[in-house]
Amino acid sequence: MKKTGRILVVDDDTDVLNAARLYLKQHVEKVDVESNPKLIPSLMKEYDYDAILLDMNFHEDVSSGEEGFYWLEKILEIDPAMAVVLITAYGDVEKAVLAVKTGASDFVLKPWQNEKLLATVTSAMNLSQSKRDSQKLRTQNAALKADMEQPYQNIIGKSRAMEQVFQTIEKVAKTDANVLITGENGTGKELVARALHRRSNRSENAFITVDMGALPEGLFESELFGHEKGAFTDAKESRAGRFEIAHGGTLFLDEVGNIPLQLQPKLLSALQTHEIRRIGSNKTTKIDIRLICATNESLGEMVEKQEFRQDLLYRINTIEIKLPPLWERTEDIPLLAEHFLKQYRSKYKKEIKGITDQALNHLKEYHWPGNIRELEHAVERAVIMTDEEQLQKGDFLLTSVSGNDHKLPVSGLNLEEVEKTVIRKAMDKHGGNISHAAEELGLTRASLYRRLEKYGL
Repeated sequence: MKKTGRILVVDDDTDVLNAARLYLKQHVEKVDVESNPKLIPSLMKEYDYDAILLDMNFHEDVSSGEEGFYWLEKILEIDPAMAVVLITAYGDVEKAVLAVKTGASDFVLKPWQNEKLLATVTSAMNLSQSKRDSQKLRTQNAALKADMEQPYQNIIGKSRAMEQVFQTIEKVAKTDANVLITGENGTGKELVARALHRRSNRSENAFITVDMGALPEGLFESELFGHEKGAFTDAKESRAGRFEIAHGGTLFLDEVGNIPLQLQPKLLSALQTHEIRRIGSNKTTKIDIRLICATNESLGEMVEKQEFRQDLLYRINTIEIKLPPLWERTEDIPLLAEHFLKQYRSKYKKEIKGITDQALNHLKEYHWPGNIRELEHAVERAVIMTDEEQLQKGDFLLTSVSGNDHKLPVSGLNLEEVEKTVIRKAMDKHGGNISHAAEELGLTRASLYRRLEKYGL
């Protein structure tokens, strides 16, 4: 039978240490022994132990001979999931029982019977693993619950542009190739990522998403790679990062262009070695994830400006899926509008039978700078405000761009100029209110803040 696991035995009696090591190394892969309990924290930081055997009494008293309680508390502070087996003399059985109630897993009496020692250690190792699995599962379930609570709609479209997207999804989904999804804000990049996951061999495991555009720069590393308790000021407990939580499943990094340049080498290393290291830890953890990234930025231009590493771009961009803006797939607008109408008339309990042809033509003539997200918001507002049985043209307040020829409020077809002008008009219209302007534009507040900074508005 293959030996597994790593345990630490701490006792000031070298005879006890030697006896424990000689016997247990026949059954456990690695047995570390230490006579100085003050080294326990550094050893736990360096190694992953499955159980710790701890003497209840050392020569150097900490508090009235109750050293075992002191170090038990310290061990569980460092790792609440650690299984601690106390080594005690017959006269201290009462204290050992109290220690079990306090948090120890079990105790063994000196001199021990080898079979009893092995059974106790094996049980403790199994308990420790169960605690860790349970802790990871709770973290994963919390992330999945938050993820499932996000609004979700199926990808809708029959245009030629979307048919090409569907074909690419079918070809790529079953592979583990890293995928980069590009397109303007509101074009449905996350829906495509979810579709890839649902059709993949990882579909029964977690789909974990991280919005890199909404994270403060100081939290990027902790969010992705996790941290140990005390690694920084607010690290009050150890926390798994998104890479660990997504193990076995898919990790979706939205707005990947926002990853700080100084953190990009660590992300690249994780993708190359399939290992991560939490902040404040010397230990590495193996990870198995399928990476999907999305961006509305030109990462190629960012590489030229030395704002994004070229080797990282190659690593995340095995396959690129480009999503068309809504104005390039106007034949899909009626389908999308009807879908959102069905969704919001149910939500707001309104008897609305449909959308007039005049209103649909009005929607098809609009340029949709906020894409599908803006269309969804427009339909929701119309459903809330109308008192008619059908949505009329006047129910849709489309104020930024309209006209059959897509007349733009600037000369030429420079998209940055268009975006800058539309944002300025939205900000003027709402008197500088970020929330209202972002809602009308179909952007998040964080995305609008970045654009305001980008264009100096």
